[in-house]
Amino acid sequence: MTNFSPNKTFLVLGALFGFLAVIIGAFGAHSLSNFVTSDMLQVYETGVQYQFYHAFALLAVGILGSRCPARLVAWAGGLFSVGIVFFSGSLYLITAIQAANMSVPIAVGLLTPLGGLCFICGWTVFLIAILKMDR
Repeated sequence: MTNFSPNKTFLVLGALFGFLAVIIGAFGAHSLSNFVTSDMLQVYETGVQYQFYHAFALLAVGILGSRCPARLVAWAGGLFSVGIVFFSGSLYLITAIQAANMSVPIAVGLLTPLGGLCFICGWTVFLIAILKMDR
């Protein structure tokens, strides 16, 4: 069994989230428009965009991780990952609930800003880690 370093873990997560963003985005582009309004399709596409952005951020965390303080990098990567699940995941879920002509529970709607806060905190921690990077 291969040992995963935090750097490799974030590289794998970045690649996995990128892979999933392509699949989720393709579904939205080719099939979802038959089930939701154009406004809801835009919500869905926002989830895909932010998932892609933060998949790339996870790749950057994995690449720079060996040069930055490990604890800060791990926090940044974790926050980006949770942000993807909460922010993008909640937008996908909201779109699916709307496609089923059901009302969106308040709790689902609260996950979106919580995920956005995770993104903001992740970028802040990543910036601090980069500023403390070994030269």
